[in-house]
Amino acid sequence: MSDQKNFYGKVVDFMTGKEVPNVGMEEVRQYMERFLVEERGYSKSDIEVDAHSKSSVDDDEIGFSVGLVVSVQGKRFMVLIWVPGSLGSRHRETVASARLLDDYQIPFSVVSDGRTAEVLDTSTGEVIGTGLEAIPHKEEAIRQMQEMTFQEVPQKRLKLERLILRSYDEMNCPGLRT
Repeated sequence: MSDQKNFYGKVVDFMTGKEVPNVGMEEVRQYMERFLVEERGYSKSDIEVDAHSKSSVDDDEIGFSVGLVVSVQGKRFMVLIWVPGSLGSRHRETVASARLLDDYQIPFSVVSDGRTAEVLDTSTGEVIGTGLEAIPHKEEAIRQMQEMTFQEVPQKRLKLERLILRSYDEMNCPGLRT
């Protein structure tokens, strides 16, 4: 057993009910989980916590994780990450994650610091909404899903998206990555 003391408190995760260390941006994660359920009408079963995936770039396997993934009618609809500081600095990471997490581009990518948010169209990478109120309600998401065509990432973009994720992964500090 380690003699190292844990100076961080613990918090009960809203989604899983399990105790987790209260480090990094954990308070923002907890806020966003509650916000999605209590303010935006998603059920806990619509939300995937820490969705993991793997990809490879030039024989280098990279693993990545997306903080929250919201599904609507059984299909992934939106990814959310939270960051300290500039939201714009994480647009490309979030969009790349949404493009590589599944076999289609997850339509919406959200970057938040817990006070505000930027919602991006994953296929274009453009900001289409600003503020927490721009995150779609479940009813709106259901309507949007009926009109959507889910697209694969164009083959010529796959390597670039993987390189982007690898670059962000290499510069993220251990323990701060969700």
